[in-house]
Amino acid sequence: MPDPTIDAIKSRIDLSEVIGARVTLKRAGRLMKGLCPFHQEKSPSFVVYPDEGRYHCFGCGKSGDVFTWFQDTQGLD
Repeated sequence: MPDPTIDAIKSRIDLSEVIGARVTLKRAGRLMKGLCPFHQEKSPSFVVYPDEGRYHCFGCGKSGDVFTWFQDTQGLD
């Protein structure tokens, strides 16, 4: 069951801006691509879907939303 407060927060946050503060992202059509911050790589496999408020790495499989991003990057549970 969706939580209206969580949905409201997600709808107000530009995930590409949040992630872009830590990862260099380049526009690729409707997506933003960059090097994954969760593993070493030379070719960008990390994708941010700004319209959906989600990210996914095709190299290591990490994915999530703004809350998952802060959990993973700040070591939060």
